[in-house]
Amino acid sequence: MGHEVLYHLEAGVADALPEGVERVTVPPASVDILHNYSSIVSHASLANYVNRRGIPWVATCHLDIQDRGVSRSNARGNWIFVSRTLAQLYGRDRYVLNGIDPSNYIYAETKEDYFFFISSMDWAFEKGLDTALALAADMGFRLVVAGTSAKYAIIHKIEELCERAGAEYLGDVRGERKAELFAGARALLYPTRFNEAFGLPMAEALISGTPVICSDRGACPEIISPEVGFICRRESDYRSAVERVTQISSSACRRKAMSEYHYRMMAKGFAREYEREISQPTPEALQPDLASSFSVTSGRGL
Repeated sequence: MGHEVLYHLEAGVADALPEGVERVTVPPASVDILHNYSSIVSHASLANYVNRRGIPWVATCHLDIQDRGVSRSNARGNWIFVSRTLAQLYGRDRYVLNGIDPSNYIYAETKEDYFFFISSMDWAFEKGLDTALALAADMGFRLVVAGTSAKYAIIHKIEELCERAGAEYLGDVRGERKAELFAGARALLYPTRFNEAFGLPMAEALISGTPVICSDRGACPEIISPEVGFICRRESDYRSAVERVTQISSSACRRKAMSEYHYRMMAKGFAREYEREISQPTPEALQPDLASSFSVTSGRGL
C-alpha cells in the first residue's frame, strides 16, 4: 500500500522478510505507529521507547486470552481482534479478519475422494479430531489427518487412533504438500470445541475451492456462510453435511475467500485502524506485560 514497514526482531532471527520490509534491531528515531502482533508479553525496552515518545500503538488479539488463564479485563481499547465475534466477546468493535496469500495455495474444482482434518495435535481433541474419526468410521468415508506435536507420545497416540478408525495420518505437512491436500479434499472437517477466534484452516480451505463442515463454536458461523459450507450443532448435522457437501460450489468458496480473506483486505483493515489510533489525542501507555513480537510500522502516507 506504499507505506514504509520496519520489523523489529531479536538478534539471531534469520527468517526471510516480505519484499519491501526492512528489519531493524534498534528502534528507529521516529515512527507513526507501532503494531504489536500479539497481546501477551512485551519487552520493557520497547515499552519504554513507545511511552517516552508518545507513539501510538495497537496490538492484535488472536485468541480468547481467558482460554490461556488471563483475565479479559487485561484487554486494552487499542487491541484489534481477528474477528467480529471475538471483538464482541470483549465488548469491542475493533477487528480485522485474518488474511492469506492465494499464491501459497492451489485452487481446484475437481476433488478427490477424501475429507481433510488438520490441526496441531497438541489440540487435536479440542479441535474435534474424535468427532471427525467417529464420522469417518461410521459413514465409511476416507479421512486424511495432518498435523504434528513436539511430543512423540501425542503423535503415537494419534497414529493409533487414526489406524483404529481407518483414517490416514500424515503427520506434519507444509508448503506445496499442504496446499495439495486442501485443494484435493471434498471438504475440510473442522468440528472444533474451541471458542474459535478465527479458524485459519477454514480460510485456507475456501481459498483452495474446498467447502467447510464446521461446528457452531466461536467465529465459525461468522467465517462460514451457507454458500460455502455447513454449520453443525449435533451429530445429525455433520452426517447431513457430509452427504450434501457436493452441493457446494468450489468457485463460490474461492470467491468468498478472495473477497474477504485475502491479505490485501487485511492490510486495508489495519491501515484503517492505524489511522484511527493515530487520530487519538493521547496514546495509551504500553505495559511490558501485555504484548510481544513487535513490528514497527512507519507509513509516510498515514
